[in-house]
Amino acid sequence: MSLHPDRLFPADERTRAIARELHRHTADLPLVSPHGHVDPRLLADDRPFPDPARLFVVPDHYLTRMLYSQGVRPDELGVPSTGGEPSEVDGRTIWRRFAEHYRLFRGTPSKLWLDHTFAEVFGIYKDLNADTADEFYDHLSARLAEPAYRPRALFDRFNIEVLATTESPVDSLEPHAALEAMPAANGRRWGGRGGKVVTTFRPDNLVEPGWPGWKDRVDALAALTGHDTATFDGFLTALRARRQDFIAAGATCTDHGNLTAATEDDPKAAAEIYAKALQGEATDAEILRFPALMLVEFARMSVDDGLVMQLHPGADRNHNQWLYEGWGRDVGGDIPNATEYTRSLKPLLDAFGNHPRFRIVLYTLDETVFTREIAPLAGGYSAVFAGAPWWFLDSPEGMRRFREAIHETAGFYNTAGFVDDTRAFCSIPARHDVARRIDASFLARLVAEHRMTEGEAAEVAVDLAYNLPRKIYGLEK
Repeated sequence: MSLHPDRLFPADERTRAIARELHRHTADLPLVSPHGHVDPRLLADDRPFPDPARLFVVPDHYLTRMLYSQGVRPDELGVPSTGGEPSEVDGRTIWRRFAEHYRLFRGTPSKLWLDHTFAEVFGIYKDLNADTADEFYDHLSARLAEPAYRPRALFDRFNIEVLATTESPVDSLEPHAALEAMPAANGRRWGGRGGKVVTTFRPDNLVEPGWPGWKDRVDALAALTGHDTATFDGFLTALRARRQDFIAAGATCTDHGNLTAATEDDPKAAAEIYAKALQGEATDAEILRFPALMLVEFARMSVDDGLVMQLHPGADRNHNQWLYEGWGRDVGGDIPNATEYTRSLKPLLDAFGNHPRFRIVLYTLDETVFTREIAPLAGGYSAVFAGAPWWFLDSPEGMRRFREAIHETAGFYNTAGFVDDTRAFCSIPARHDVARRIDASFLARLVAEHRMTEGEAAEVAVDLAYNLPRKIYGLEK
């Protein structure tokens, strides 16, 4: 098995040659990762990674989802159950089971990322299957025991300039404090403002009153900030205070994973629903309405403190109820929904869409809206930018369709650059490599069709890979 140097480039030889040259301009640029879900403790503690199964398989819902769809239960892959029922604990057994089914990933983004990681990070240039499973496992285990494969060593080897993690307002920021206290490396601080590792403010579990444990988290927010959350005004004050803690820990962005893109500007209604929710008296309709009201409140806060908003709507979380009840959240049971943006976002955009201190990046799992809604909104408001293809659309084909759908209306400079959105730390270089190759291929076609010069395309390629994410996500500060 080898990684072909022209992978993902166009089949046409002339266009492929242009793509190859354009990719040369971006291949060695630092990686900017402004949105993701790597645990900051990984880098703060800098302990050796666990065995290969627990590094690659157990926490990766892209992998466990595919295997479950073919009859392999999560407990057979070591995924911990919510009720304490036994799951497989032997790493080699889990790895063998994964290797036996690796064929299921042929042609998928997951296999692209994994093959790149096995080869470029760990030096394994073989096919993974039942016959090579133990060889892979032993090789990976040996590498993971070496200091050069500790998280911070790999961070530098990957040429990551900045990595954003994601925490809720009631999560501890101690790992970020530990990173900030560490000696600078290669002239740059690890944590804090302008550091290599920054946090992102994600308040979903405080704005969804129907989420189990919501009242307990509201009380925890009060304890963390010293502000009384018994009233809506106190709740907002506590959230503002917590945002300042996040900014001190390096945050430049917030992130919002609402079910829909609905927004509503009505502070009085928000206060009434909040009071009812604290008493357990909010109706189902009010519980669904509250996140829409809070999006406008968060936009108001962003105008004040400068944090860039990111909106990730459209995921029907935990759709597979059996999977959720047995193994919890984030194990592959989520499904995309059709999502409407134009009418839904109008209240927020009426208030802040043209404000010079406001910026919002829109993502979608519903690619039917790229041309119809996302691109026109990004092209029609100074505060709006189109976010990269995300999650189910984070694939070569999804990226190609995104560029085709977006650029004619919004151009390249109303898009926000690539985000890897991953928990799988070792896959970060692979994901950025795929995005840079797809963008090089798309731009090469425009050059071949004489719609751009090669010099213009090279400049755009660098902007998409590096300059735009630094600018749009506030990482130039």
